[in-house]
Amino acid sequence: MRKRPEHIIRIIPLGGLNEIGKNMTVVEVDDEIVVIDCGLAFPEDEMLGIDLVIPDVSYLVKNKEKVRALILTHGHEDHIGAIPYVLRDLNIPIYGTKLTLGLVEIKLMEFGIDLNSVKLFTVKAGDVISFNNMRVEFIRTTHSIADSVAIAIHTPLGAIVHTGDFKVDFTPIEGEPIDLIRFAELGKQGVLALLCDSTNAERPGFTLSEKTVGATFDRIFSQAQGRVIVATFSSHIHRVQQVINSAEKQGRKICVLGRSMVNVVNKALELGYLKMPDGMLIDVDELENYPPNKIVLITTGSQGEPMSALSRMASAEYKKVGIIPGDVVIISAAPIPGNEKFVNRVINDLFRQGAQVIYEDIDDIHVSGHACQEEIKLIHNLTRPKYSVPVHGEFKHLIHHAKLAMELGEKNVFILENGKVLEITKDSAKVVGSVQAGNVLVDGLGVGDVGNVVLRDRRHLAQDGLFIVVLTIDSSTRDVIAGPEIISRGFIYIKEAEPLIEEAKKVIKDVLYFCRKNDITEPNAIKVILKDNLKNFLFERTRRNPMIIPIITEI
Repeated sequence: MRKRPEHIIRIIPLGGLNEIGKNMTVVEVDDEIVVIDCGLAFPEDEMLGIDLVIPDVSYLVKNKEKVRALILTHGHEDHIGAIPYVLRDLNIPIYGTKLTLGLVEIKLMEFGIDLNSVKLFTVKAGDVISFNNMRVEFIRTTHSIADSVAIAIHTPLGAIVHTGDFKVDFTPIEGEPIDLIRFAELGKQGVLALLCDSTNAERPGFTLSEKTVGATFDRIFSQAQGRVIVATFSSHIHRVQQVINSAEKQGRKICVLGRSMVNVVNKALELGYLKMPDGMLIDVDELENYPPNKIVLITTGSQGEPMSALSRMASAEYKKVGIIPGDVVIISAAPIPGNEKFVNRVINDLFRQGAQVIYEDIDDIHVSGHACQEEIKLIHNLTRPKYSVPVHGEFKHLIHHAKLAMELGEKNVFILENGKVLEITKDSAKVVGSVQAGNVLVDGLGVGDVGNVVLRDRRHLAQDGLFIVVLTIDSSTRDVIAGPEIISRGFIYIKEAEPLIEEAKKVIKDVLYFCRKNDITEPNAIKVILKDNLKNFLFERTRRNPMIIPIITEI
């Protein structure tokens, strides 16, 4: 009798582990792949000039015949932001809830992608889509954006549950609470693996309900004598709704600033996820028709993004709206790790402009959208997984999450890295290797054309500057016809360093004499010797290592 082939499941994170953002997870069951989320991340400080960071999807491109779908948990940028870039190489069906796909459509249109060329399928909590070896179920959760879902992938070996970003909010702004009953039912049926959000795994207790922010808004709005300006993430629909609610109570009009905020608010109103009285929303050109105490501005810029509306207002560079002394500015978000200095700079600039600035450190104008320790424990206890894989967070978050799981008695906890392959069979689970994964850097219109070498050069230029030597040499006699001319950028100011420049020219002439004496005529060989000698000379004199570029022209 022929033995039935053994089923093999592979879980491969391509982003979101040991980092904040760029979330993407591959679940491979035999010869079928589904991908959960496709997000971006903000660049780190050393990524000079980089605009965005997206996941490396080389593994998916190589296996595109296996990929059945991209499944989205919710509409935040760190879960959908890379879709327009990935679609260039991998145009696969995309499944998401109504609001999530509405936000995806906005992104696609911004990139000039024809929506008819993309396969978008709207689902709702409770829906199930089927493939050959797996069924994908959508489970209602609560987060800081409406229409968030967890994913249960039913396989021949059991269910793989991916929570997405979540918190247990029993009084959500919109819709019903998280479907804990379904998580418990899955636990009774047997959960093979739990991939659970780790972002707040360091924090004890429970995350506060989003509704607690509304009470703070009510108090601030009622006390404000002038305009109220609220900066938050454009996709934070729940927060925007609470701003609208508080403005309505005080008889204030709403004006929306910032391209992404305008697009998202319009889409959310169109789909019914935002509710606003008729006539409440006004255009920026109508602001002068109302006194300051009848205005609320909702804007982008909660992360200090240089080109955001709030940043330009703070630096008095926004032509449409300026800061007026007496404005109350609420920054209703927590800085993403690495963005603190940008946010602080905007806060300082707003104070200089005469605004009163309210931010997380001084008032309760933000609550997290992520589960704290007790909520994480609750999900683990309900699902009782055979294997646990903490996801979404830096290494410290994953470690804290793993400790929580082990305190609950779980023995099979895997802390993975992006690209690592967790292989699960009927009898075991183990890390069996890795696939290509990492950062693809987006710089302007370039995607992936800036790598480690270019970043290293940028860091070199930023730290020590540039030293260029220009020479013209007779091709037959090897005599110097013109030069050496020296150009410095970011290293020294030439007019104030003439002795150093003259010494450098002497070093150059000595090198050229050495090369001619030893019959070294190849221009590249001369450049190497020049760079080495100038590097030693400049470091000895300045203790700096500028990038040295010799330019030799032969005539």
